[in-house]
Amino acid sequence: KIEFNTLLFQINSATIKKNTYNKKYICNSFLMNRKNKIYQKDQEFSNFSGKKKQIYRNVEKNLIKMNNSSNDTSNFEKNFNRTRRMPIVTIVGKGNVGKSTLVNRIAGTFDDGSIVHDMIGVTRDRTYKKASWLDYEYLITDTAGILLGNTIKDEFSTLIMEQSLIAIQEASVIVFVVDSKSDLTNEDIELAEYLKSQKCPIILVVNKCDNSESLLLNNPVYWSLGLGEPIPISAIHGINSGELMQKIVKNLPKVNVPFIDDTINVAIIGRPNAGKSSILNILTGKTRSIVSEIPGTTRDSVDSFISGGMNCNLYNLIDTAGIRRKKSVDYGTEFFMINRSFKAINKADCILFVIDTVAGITEQDQKLSERINDQGKACVIIMNKWDKITQSVDFDQNEIKLLINNSFPALSWAETLFVSALEGTRCNKILESVDLAITQYNRHIPTSILNEIVQEALSWRPPPTNGANRQGKVYYCAQISERPPAISIFVNDPDLFAESYRKYISSQLRIGLGFKGTAIRLFWTKRK
Repeated sequence: KIEFNTLLFQINSATIKKNTYNKKYICNSFLMNRKNKIYQKDQEFSNFSGKKKQIYRNVEKNLIKMNNSSNDTSNFEKNFNRTRRMPIVTIVGKGNVGKSTLVNRIAGTFDDGSIVHDMIGVTRDRTYKKASWLDYEYLITDTAGILLGNTIKDEFSTLIMEQSLIAIQEASVIVFVVDSKSDLTNEDIELAEYLKSQKCPIILVVNKCDNSESLLLNNPVYWSLGLGEPIPISAIHGINSGELMQKIVKNLPKVNVPFIDDTINVAIIGRPNAGKSSILNILTGKTRSIVSEIPGTTRDSVDSFISGGMNCNLYNLIDTAGIRRKKSVDYGTEFFMINRSFKAINKADCILFVIDTVAGITEQDQKLSERINDQGKACVIIMNKWDKITQSVDFDQNEIKLLINNSFPALSWAETLFVSALEGTRCNKILESVDLAITQYNRHIPTSILNEIVQEALSWRPPPTNGANRQGKVYYCAQISERPPAISIFVNDPDLFAESYRKYISSQLRIGLGFKGTAIRLFWTKRK
């Protein structure tokens, strides 16, 4: 019954979409995810009444009709396949030539973009940023430094190379960056030879041309790479960046589908080595982030777009660097890593708060929980590595949940999942829990219902009286915003309501209205 009602709700939501692309996209998702799951249940279908059976048949007919709503299905699918993929511009080169600076310049993300540092090897995962120029929209990919002939291997070199090669394979245009301050090396020549074998256009860029003499680029050695005319630029100053953008967009197709603004941003945060990247990989179904037992493997915030959950929403999953205690962090690469993690929390609608079950709940976890609540985010607590606990001792999950609520009083409203990213145990429930939390995060309550709940709470426990024999009075309340739900309570004097009484009203609102999975904000306002 729940699946049937959910299907009807999704179909009704789909029919109000006027855009043919949205109709096709949603219908195809329904046909794949719902039809096999619901319509093949013959025994359950036979138990329905005649009226429900007729509704069921009409629903199936409408789905098929919507799926074939285009005048020419073959032409539609041909155009859809051609335009649905956003073009990707991949920036490649050896280490420390200014690739991350160029990505930040093109995407306009110097504040929260790729981490830029003089140390070689800061970038590890491939990161995507939205960018546009004139009427063209595309994704720009930052990659780690590529050393094809490198004989010195470390624990990350193979994984980093794999990430960079994936970025090259999926690129629509490749921008090959070399450094004008140093001579061409064997690594530059080998990478140039490898890029010649790619089918997409290659643009040669000579970075760090910061003065007029270097912009003349009289050195013929760059032509010897066989990649055409080099473009001298200065990524940090923006010199000649317009000429580079013009050459990039000449090789890009125009996309009919603009960037989707209603994407649900989900940040995956936690302490180092809690399993955040493993959870991202299992949700995306591919090796999106490098996974290692060494703490601090992830540095940049990694965005990944997927569709899923009960409502077939589009999610932007943001993998972040592990957050250590402030006194343990020195100014440098890790400082910028944690700064990007905090900015990811600000950007997110929902937080996946990952806890290492083996290490247990620490003081740093409690501080992070308070930060999530203070910023008013939806949240799902992920107790990862649960398989290692159950192998040794048989724990009662209800007792653990009670312990978590006591340890995280600021997140007592959040749902807790016990998962194993290594084995994939219960990871399929993560997006469903995010859907439920986001639903509450966007919820609006009528004023009449709010006042009814508050008045009932006042009747059970009237406001206290202070030493001057003054008693607080609550006149009425109303919800003033969503994301998260914010409720303004109008009183005679906010100072007459102690913190304990404010928590009582907040708890009564949660008991009456739920708000499971999201923070709520109460504003005690003096009525004028």
